[in-house]
Amino acid sequence: MFEEHYTELAIAVDDIAERIRTLDVAAPGTYKAFSQLSSIAEVDGVPSSSEMVELLTKGHEQVIKTSRQVLQLAQNADDESTSALVSDRMRVHEKTAWMLRATGRV
Repeated sequence: MFEEHYTELAIAVDDIAERIRTLDVAAPGTYKAFSQLSSIAEVDGVPSSSEMVELLTKGHEQVIKTSRQVLQLAQNADDESTSALVSDRMRVHEKTAWMLRATGRV
């Protein structure tokens, strides 16, 4: 499951970076830049498998909240391409968070 998430998110990062570059803005490309922009806190140590699922669920829920804010900004700017990208990403994160919650572990 974690490998599937990793693969999905790696593709998403690439899609988002391409959209940022299309808007003629430099996309963040370092861990430092990503961590400064992130609303998801780093975790110390190695969590248990159930804690990993809980953290992953909370991470997806945070991305959904952020996506709603970005979607509103894109809509206000009449940026249909960014709106579509954000809407698609939001659906993926909503479904994934729902599936994780449905496992009964969270």
